[in-house]
Amino acid sequence: MQFETYPFEKLTQLLADVTPNGDYTPMSLTIGEPQFETPEFIRRELCDAAALLNKYPKTAGEEYLKEAMLSYLRQRFGLELGMDQLIPSFGTRELLFNFPQFYLHDKSDPIMAFPNPFYQIYEGAAIASRAKIVHLDLTPENGFQPPMDESLLSRCDLVILNTPNNPTASVMPLTQMQAWVQLAQKHDFLLLNDECYIDLWLERPLPSLLEASIAAGNPEFHNVLVINSVSKRSSAPGLRSGFIAGDRKVLEAYLRYRTYVGCASPLPLQRAAAKAWEDQEHVEGFRRKYRRNFELAGEILGVEPPEATFYIWMEVGDELAFTRELYRRYNLKVLPGSFLGRNGVGKGYVRLALVYEEAPMREALERVAAFRRDFG
Repeated sequence: MQFETYPFEKLTQLLADVTPNGDYTPMSLTIGEPQFETPEFIRRELCDAAALLNKYPKTAGEEYLKEAMLSYLRQRFGLELGMDQLIPSFGTRELLFNFPQFYLHDKSDPIMAFPNPFYQIYEGAAIASRAKIVHLDLTPENGFQPPMDESLLSRCDLVILNTPNNPTASVMPLTQMQAWVQLAQKHDFLLLNDECYIDLWLERPLPSLLEASIAAGNPEFHNVLVINSVSKRSSAPGLRSGFIAGDRKVLEAYLRYRTYVGCASPLPLQRAAAKAWEDQEHVEGFRRKYRRNFELAGEILGVEPPEATFYIWMEVGDELAFTRELYRRYNLKVLPGSFLGRNGVGKGYVRLALVYEEAPMREALERVAAFRRDFG
């Protein structure tokens, strides 16, 4: 299998011959990893459960973890799902990579569609599945929303959406999600939304694709799935706790497949993750931090805040030259948009991850602003 070089490896290569300005402390806005402390109540539960390391975890996940995840869906979205409509996962990266391989294995000449630019695991999964890729280009002209070209979608087996979106920070309205659900029923493709940023809204809560499915007259979630994770919402990427939920028939077969994958989460992590999923109050604390970071970005860079995520998708012209010179002059790393897209999509943009406390965030943004004045 021939996989594309990962974006962060490309960045290392791009900057390999650049000597950064030693007058500045090194800083990076490249990775979507919250730099805030994981809440104490989650860490305490992890420590208290350490004795459970002497036991094997179940592939299906412990009942208390599933109940916590179902409670989250009930509290956050008003959704009432059954135990057979959700499977815990070891984060969502492994899920996004192996689920398409499972689902597309028995399809002849499989076709998989996903937004462009994108989280590179989507592409890796398609390659591993020997699937033809259909790019749903996100551009300023379409408001960074995936186009609904039925002539292409009617041939697809699996379509991945990502709203709220990484890297563009776009958010799809409920009515548009309903239209996607209807297309999935009409053309019989499986529709999966990556919802890992759905709790990082700035002004108002955002709907899940599962809510859109119900609104579209599909309460059993036929051909509809979502994934989610505590990594962003709880500042706990090390917990590796995610889930996939929706169509029970698809999940029944996928659970059997997962028995062979061997990626069950250790029991202490499951115990801590259950606490994170059950509690919604701590997430508001992180939302306040991101709101403040976007306020700073507005003051310093003059950018409008998105509806959700912690990303700025900033137009800069020559994004490769911008990235190199910003690093050289101000010892600050950003991620070129062209590293996240294909066929020229993403060119001219850089992605900034606003994942720090206020003081370092202000400093990083001021460096970007100073460089933009120089870069012109």
